[in-house]
Amino acid sequence: MSNLREYLVQKREALLAKRAAAAAKTPDPLLISASVRAEGRSGIRRIRIRDYQIITDSPADFAGYGLGPTAPELQLGALGSCLAHSFLIQAADHQTPIDALEVEVAAEIDARAGQPGYPEITVHPRQIRYTLRVESPASADEIATLQAAMESACPILSLLRNPHEISGSVELSGSA
Repeated sequence: MSNLREYLVQKREALLAKRAAAAAKTPDPLLISASVRAEGRSGIRRIRIRDYQIITDSPADFAGYGLGPTAPELQLGALGSCLAHSFLIQAADHQTPIDALEVEVAAEIDARAGQPGYPEITVHPRQIRYTLRVESPASADEIATLQAAMESACPILSLLRNPHEISGSVELSGSA
């Protein structure tokens, strides 16, 4: 069975190269974007990011077809992916061998949120929690060091813990 050790060697080389390039000059901020279109009759939301597409949908009990994850589920997946990547970066940086890594993220959503009589119930997922499952010959202290470094370096975890203001606008066009 293949493990992550060879990948971590490549990741460390890439990390060191990125650090060297950043130290040589002030990098321009990277603009990232996604576009989403709600599609007719099904109401699915097609997300386009670079050359990739992801479909989100609602379950059948909410006028959906279950053709993809819900947006809150996708958010948990994004957090899990970012936690995993950040942990691997830290493992590469600390030269800690990792054979396997799995991240599970869970949260609660209350269907009463936003309904009259329940002002205390938030509409966003709450009680967000993650579990890292790590297979490694490293010590528990070494893994704890990686987790602490991961938590300070993970951009999506930081965004969720320290929300930033989001601005919005509407562009209205007529339809016949």
